[in-house]
Amino acid sequence: MLAPLRRIREAPIMTETLLPTTVVGSYPQPDWLIDRDKLTHQGPVRVRAQELWRVPEPWLEAAQDDATRLAIRDMERAGIDIITDGEIRRESYSNRLATALSGVDLDNPAEVRGRTSGTVVVPRIVGPIRRLRPVELRDVEFLRANTDRTIKITLPGPFTMSRQAKNEFYKDEEGLVMDYAAAVNAEIRDLKAAGADVIQLDEPWLQARAAEARRLALPAIDKALDGIPGPTALHLCFGYAYVARDKPNRPSSGSSSAASNGSPGEAAMGPSRIISLFPLFDAQAASTPAHC
Repeated sequence: MLAPLRRIREAPIMTETLLPTTVVGSYPQPDWLIDRDKLTHQGPVRVRAQELWRVPEPWLEAAQDDATRLAIRDMERAGIDIITDGEIRRESYSNRLATALSGVDLDNPAEVRGRTSGTVVVPRIVGPIRRLRPVELRDVEFLRANTDRTIKITLPGPFTMSRQAKNEFYKDEEGLVMDYAAAVNAEIRDLKAAGADVIQLDEPWLQARAAEARRLALPAIDKALDGIPGPTALHLCFGYAYVARDKPNRPSSGSSSAASNGSPGEAAMGPSRIISLFPLFDAQAASTPAHC
């Protein structure tokens, strides 16, 4: 049983620190837990990839717990203000939630155009997107029980998840993205109730699909955060230095108009419920270059 550390918390705030620090994406997963070479070279994981884990299923959760404790202690020793679980239990930042929703066919995947180039294997959408159960609830409970600092949980945003699947059900994209938003909102409500101080939505595809994002992302993100108290943040991604050396200091091809009207995030988003914006420009890959 988890034994929460005692702490007195006021109404949720980011931190008392002027410039608080946090880990935006994933923390390195140990080699004894996951096949890092395969994780790095097989490309972005949008479906499930159980074969990546080195620990057999009966002991996998306990091993992930141990690795998460190590990540938490590393962040604490480094003086990080807002602690995360390091996304240690995930095969990618998005597939843990995205593959747990109903309406997706994981057994017969499809291919779609990748975020920057090529194609990626993704789930097929064959029915209405619905959240059946809490997905990251235990992740937050475990994190809350293992640190007395401000905690943050990350979730893939509705727009990005809608780009990481092959739509074979919805007649219009608005309905698809808004159903993802409703699923994310339901998940966030449970995570806040479990003690998450800060909610971060990962929306890297805002940068890659700025024109689509202007039309679809803003109302979806607002719906995902509707009625959610406390600090919220949006994570954009402009690629890893590990992968994209000599990359331009502007949005990718197809979204150049965003750069002419301010930052890509501002151009795509406009006013929204997001409090903080985390643009990741030049970070070295922590666990896998396929984060975005």
